Amino acid sequence: MKQDLLSASTDLLRRRLPHPPQVAVITGTGLGALADVVEDPVVIPYDEIPGFVASTAPSHAGQMVGGMVRGCPVVVLQGRIHYYEGFGMEKVAWPVRVLQRLGVKTLALTNAAGSLNRAMQPGDIVMLDDHINLMGANPLIGLHDDAHGERFPSMHQPYDQDLRRQFRSLAKRHGVRVAHGVYAAVSGPNLETRAECRMLASLGADLVGMSTVPETIVAVQAGMRVLALSIVSNYGNLFHNERHTQDEIRRHAATAGVNLSKILSDLLAQLSERE
Repeated sequence: MKQDLLSASTDLLRRRLPHPPQVAVITGTGLGALADVVEDPVVIPYDEIPGFVASTAPSHAGQMVGGMVRGCPVVVLQGRIHYYEGFGMEKVAWPVRVLQRLGVKTLALTNAAGSLNRAMQPGDIVMLDDHINLMGANPLIGLHDDAHGERFPSMHQPYDQDLRRQFRSLAKRHGVRVAHGVYAAVSGPNLETRAECRMLASLGADLVGMSTVPETIVAVQAGMRVLALSIVSNYGNLFHNERHTQDEIRRHAATAGVNLSKILSDLLAQLSERE
């Protein structure tokens, strides 16, 4: 049944997307404007794709945008499915399974995250070096299908070093400071307490968020190269006693998203040349 649904998803997308995508970008809170750089875009709402579900998260448009970015065939997923929305990990991971079937080899993930490191300020871009999965679930649990990849994929280096080097070099060219660090994934949807922030920082986390890690795990199993980028949307409760708001988070994400779009556009151009 799952294989039939995967086939239905990929068959529809192959018919409707203008080009077989080489690269996919999944955008997080406040970062959907990345799709604006796609040339001659074809927009497909999630609810028209078998197996996809519409995201209920704020500022997640819930649609796939296909086209070209400076010579690179790409799909941008505007919005993701979160575990906290009540969907199982199978649904959270479903878009990546479909991307694998479409032949996508490179996946860029973006998210908005809280900072546990004072040096990482709201509005900063942070490349992920590594992550800590504290979501209480894993998308690989359950019956295994060899077509998805290894049953026990190694996570010794989930984020591709070459992609990180390229992104850092392009950011420097644009005069944009890029940090790097470790992301802790929690289930949410409540934001973290001060004690939880202290615990996460003591474990070695620089950032905390509610996404990205399930997609990374599935993409690594699928043999994709993964680049993950966090926009610091707020300081964690380690550094203040103020109430967080979604407006604050979206505002910082949208501001930094302008620089992120420029750098990712250059990266896609380089990937097109490589292919």
